[in-house]
Amino acid sequence: MEKLYQKPSLMYDRKMSYCPGCTHGIAHKMIAEIMEELGIQNKVIGVCGIGCSYFGAYIKMDMIGAAHGRAPATATGLKACRPDEIVITYQGDGDCASIGAAEALHAAGRGEKITTIMINNGVYGMTGGQKSPTTMIGQKTTTTQDGRDVVRDGYAMKQAEILAAVPGANYVARGSLDSPQNVKKAKEYIRKAIQAQIDGKGYNFVELLSTCPTNWGISPVEALARVKSEMIPYFPLGELVVDGQPA
Repeated sequence: MEKLYQKPSLMYDRKMSYCPGCTHGIAHKMIAEIMEELGIQNKVIGVCGIGCSYFGAYIKMDMIGAAHGRAPATATGLKACRPDEIVITYQGDGDCASIGAAEALHAAGRGEKITTIMINNGVYGMTGGQKSPTTMIGQKTTTTQDGRDVVRDGYAMKQAEILAAVPGANYVARGSLDSPQNVKKAKEYIRKAIQAQIDGKGYNFVELLSTCPTNWGISPVEALARVKSEMIPYFPLGELVVDGQPA
């Protein structure tokens, strides 16, 4: 029988702890596949921010857990000490666009030769579903129970567009994990962001629109539909910066 697909060998054979319908696992699989395909599995150091995911628990790689929001700063130090290693930060929207917004912004401004992958599910998933910087207008969370209000709460931040405006950003893109077609495209963006670091270019950033059915209070199927109908129109997909130039 012809084998059409197999789990990446870099992924541990263990059950993931994510809620049903969470798309963190898809992102993990893509990263593991890309590491294998590029042959860099022994040269990658991951830095995880605070959030639902500690992807070092599922991928066989060196991993450091950073304080909340400090993954880019930790990665900066790692890259300075080990310039030949590939350093990847894996962060949520609350970690990267809120308490860690300054770290991400200044890492981009310095043109740090690192790669950041930000999972945007519009809430603080691990701590109870509170409003995050990317919570959509009208979206209900535990801290916006009647929906996010512009006057009271401000607008949802577009982290990719913010970082794309920084001169030191080398590659910036936004993908989505809501469909096979978009997952395939998202994998291409992650590959480019990692390859750019291999080629000595930085700062490289990929935002991935993701689901959080538990904190959104809807089913996994409804969550995927919501990404398509609500999130993608506000957070458009595609490359924003390639080789330091607007895409």
